[in-house]
Amino acid sequence: MPPPDELPGYLGSISPLLERYGYAAIAALIGVESFGVPAPGQTIMVVAAVYAGAGRLSIWGVAAVAFVAAVFGDNLGYWIGRTGGRRLLLRYGRYVFITPERLVRAEKMFDKHGGKVVMVSRFIDGLRQFNGVIAGTVGMQFWRFFVFNAIGAALWVGLWCSVGYFAGDNIGVIYGTIHRYRWPALVLLVLAIAAYTVVHIYWRRRRARLDEQG
Repeated sequence: MPPPDELPGYLGSISPLLERYGYAAIAALIGVESFGVPAPGQTIMVVAAVYAGAGRLSIWGVAAVAFVAAVFGDNLGYWIGRTGGRRLLLRYGRYVFITPERLVRAEKMFDKHGGKVVMVSRFIDGLRQFNGVIAGTVGMQFWRFFVFNAIGAALWVGLWCSVGYFAGDNIGVIYGTIHRYRWPALVLLVLAIAAYTVVHIYWRRRRARLDEQG
C-alpha cells in the first residue's frame, strides 16, 4: 500500500489535509461539496479509503463520516434551494456555473425523473454539488428527496470506499479509468433504462388491446 506522499497526482495533493485533520477533513470537504461549494469531497474520500486499506484509518469510520456528511450537505442544499430558490440561483448562480438556461434544463429533468436524478447525480461531477439545491428550488417533496438522496449517498460512498480500500498500488490507474469512462457508462445506463421503458410500455399496451378484444 503506497504511503501518503506516494499517492499519484491530485490524490497526493489531498493527503496533507487528511494527515492533519483526519475524519474532520472528510466531513468538512464532503459536506460543503454536497451543498454547492466546489471542494474535493470525492477525492478525499478515496484517499481516506486508501489510508484505511493501509491500516491508518477505519474503513467503517471513513464510510460512516462520508455518508453522514453527504446526506447532511445535500439536505442543507435542499433547504437553501427551498427557501432561497430561483431568486438566489439566478442572482449568484453564475459564480458556480449555474446559468438560467442550465437551471431550466435541470428543472425539467427533476419534474420528470426527480428521484432517479437525485440518486444518479451523486456520481456525476457538477450535478453532485447542486442536486440538493435544485431539488429544493423546484419544490421536490422533501421525504422523497431524502430517501433517494440517502440511497445515492450510500451507493456512492460504498463504491469509492471500496475502490480506495482495495486498490492498493493501482489506485491512480483505477481512479483515472473510472473518471475517463463515467460518461459513456452513464449513456449506456440511460439507454438501457429507455429501452426497458419502451418495451414495458409496448407490452402493457398490447395486453390492454388483447383485453379489450377478449
